[in-house]
Amino acid sequence: MKPSLPSGTRDFSAEQVAKRRHIFNIIQSVFERYGYQPLETPVMENMSTLSGKYGEEGDRLLFRILNQGDFMKDFQPEANLKQKAAHLCKRGLRYDLTIPFARYVAMNHHQLVMPYKRYQIQPVWRGDSPQRGRYREFYQCDVDVVGSKSMLNEAELLQIYDEAFSELKIAVRLHLYNRKLLQALSEVLQKPEKLIELTVSIDKYDKIGWLGVAKELAEEGFAEQELQLVELYLSHNKGSNQEKMTFLSNFFGENASGREGLTEIANVFEFLEGVPFQNEIVLDISLARGLTYYTGCIFEVKAVNAQIGSLGGGGRYDNLTALFGLPNITGVGVSFGAERIYDVMQELNLFPETLQTGTEVLLASFDAFSLRYAVPLAKKLRAAGIRVEVFADESKIKRKFEYADRKKIPFVIVIGSDEMETGLLTVKDLNTGEQSKLNTEQIIKKLKKQAY
Repeated sequence: MKPSLPSGTRDFSAEQVAKRRHIFNIIQSVFERYGYQPLETPVMENMSTLSGKYGEEGDRLLFRILNQGDFMKDFQPEANLKQKAAHLCKRGLRYDLTIPFARYVAMNHHQLVMPYKRYQIQPVWRGDSPQRGRYREFYQCDVDVVGSKSMLNEAELLQIYDEAFSELKIAVRLHLYNRKLLQALSEVLQKPEKLIELTVSIDKYDKIGWLGVAKELAEEGFAEQELQLVELYLSHNKGSNQEKMTFLSNFFGENASGREGLTEIANVFEFLEGVPFQNEIVLDISLARGLTYYTGCIFEVKAVNAQIGSLGGGGRYDNLTALFGLPNITGVGVSFGAERIYDVMQELNLFPETLQTGTEVLLASFDAFSLRYAVPLAKKLRAAGIRVEVFADESKIKRKFEYADRKKIPFVIVIGSDEMETGLLTVKDLNTGEQSKLNTEQIIKKLKKQAY
């Protein structure tokens, strides 16, 4: 049978792993700069933790894990599909990092110092349709703070986005909005019970345009007059941030949800006065963020020079831990989409050329005696911080040089009887062809200098 991978998953070569680590290291360093600490949670969660937290569409994309052992015991074949799934699959792969984080806070809140600031860099799984920038297994890089209502947190998250993408050298736009304004829109339309349907359709505005949104809303029972109001609302997603704020203030008038949402956005901008940004912050009226747990400010990051979906997103959630029996704990967080970031950096050739962390020098011996001589030499070089391989198999010296060339190992040290007798080893630079005779201390100095 020909081996294959599950659809939507990938293997990563040494070069790809080095590039991915470059992304993770930059993002992690920015997180820690703002006082966030690491957290890791299990790959799988109980289905009771995951189900019902992501909306109907999210529930469909959950990967369920078949129970281990005698899982067919007491199985009722006449049960409906949902009952069967609940009986056979009591655990599932995590869909994102936010719900496991909320579960962790609910279980450990007595031990946590509030506000609690954590970051998490781990893989998640979704049964989505694989395509460019969208996979079934992918990494998220999340940063969240719970236990604080201050809009300073939102302002700092925008700074985290700006600094991380600047250091990754990706030009982006930072999109900002507030879910309270979508609540206000549903109230202006006198359809607050249709908030979810309204949000889901507006969230697709960039992809399907106004006609697509209007068609979906009409199918959900929105009348023509109501559709005209939504169209007016979306048509003002242009101009400066201040012009949009003025329109929204007039559009929502004295609506309490609208006024509260606009005040929160204004507070974020007030905190950022005088703070230099490398990337533009855009007040985006069409931003909705489909996940149902967002209740306040929401964020999305889009690349300027690449045609791909969002590179990150998130928002404020006031009721998330209440799902696990811990009410009145507000939180806000954002996520970085590592896979899409990787694809954009690859497309735009943004990775540094010096990322490879492979072997720096190969020890190539002529015979069994010189091979034994190579072992303590390798130990001494490694102790000096040099990455060393000893070619273990007996073969012609040409084969060993070919091996070094194919693995892009820059230096080969040749060890034979003369080298063992004099202590002067032949060092060849495969990039320049230069060859020299050096003792161990000189070799260490040369290779350490080369590293810089």
